[in-house]
Amino acid sequence: MARTPPPADSPRPASFIHRLRVRTRAIRRQASGFSPSTRGILWALGAGLSFSVANAALRVLTLEIHPMQGQFLRYAFGMLPLLPLLWQVGLRDLQPESMKDQLWRAMLHTVGLSLWFLALPHLPLADMTAISFTNPLFVLVGAAWVLKEPMSTARWVSVAVGFMGVLVVVGQGLSGSGGWYSLLMLASAPVFAASFLLTKVLTRRDSVSVIVFWQTLLVTLLSLPLALAVWTGLSAWQWLMALIGGILGTAGHYCLTRSFASADISATQSVKFVDLLWAAGIGWIVFSDPIRPSTLLGGAIIVASIVGLARYERLRPAKPAA
Repeated sequence: MARTPPPADSPRPASFIHRLRVRTRAIRRQASGFSPSTRGILWALGAGLSFSVANAALRVLTLEIHPMQGQFLRYAFGMLPLLPLLWQVGLRDLQPESMKDQLWRAMLHTVGLSLWFLALPHLPLADMTAISFTNPLFVLVGAAWVLKEPMSTARWVSVAVGFMGVLVVVGQGLSGSGGWYSLLMLASAPVFAASFLLTKVLTRRDSVSVIVFWQTLLVTLLSLPLALAVWTGLSAWQWLMALIGGILGTAGHYCLTRSFASADISATQSVKFVDLLWAAGIGWIVFSDPIRPSTLLGGAIIVASIVGLARYERLRPAKPAA
């Protein structure tokens, strides 16, 4: 028996894209009722989870191929989320004020990434995450030295306490096979700090979109010769790990930027320790990494030094103008 066709004017089922847009708008309306601190914390949690999964995928990859090839693939695939931006605004609107400064920043970031990726296959994810917490401490010192920003007693105390936490994390592992790789990972922190300081200077002239686009593109190009020297063919599984690492790495930077834009840093940094829990859990599940109490304790000390300083400076009364 033939099926009766529906009337011509009957409504068609909504497409998947339409339903997704409706759902996204509903989520945005619901999130708009959250306080700025709540939105900042949620973005910070999303950034931490994105980075943890990305780092796990990249560690899987670099256990099978050379780290320099993994570094190139991470940033090459990290360009994918930026292609819609390029399509929407065009290359002309993404031109920086100074390409020379963008290149200097990309070179610094590439050096830091090379140190980071060389250590990546040899360290537990939790240790890597705890050591990365030192970046703000190096930024504090660098801002006082390079940008001549005032360095109060509270900031020096924060730096000292933070590096005590570093010794707790790194000290126990120095006697093991990954000890020197811990120092290599730690050596990447001041290089990244220099890159972040240059970013602070660039934000006075360029938008965040411009900075992120050119960083990703230039780091990809600078990493290409390092990758070609050690290039090997990839399996489908390895391509998938590179894709996950690249896309989630860029997504993590986006979430982090939205977190800083949504709330005061003292609010978002207060959940930083959750990043360490993400990394410890994923490392234990995927790589059978031991969860060392010294790593959790050292990470907690570093985060406490940063959060304590942020809260102190937020609550400290401003000095009257001379």
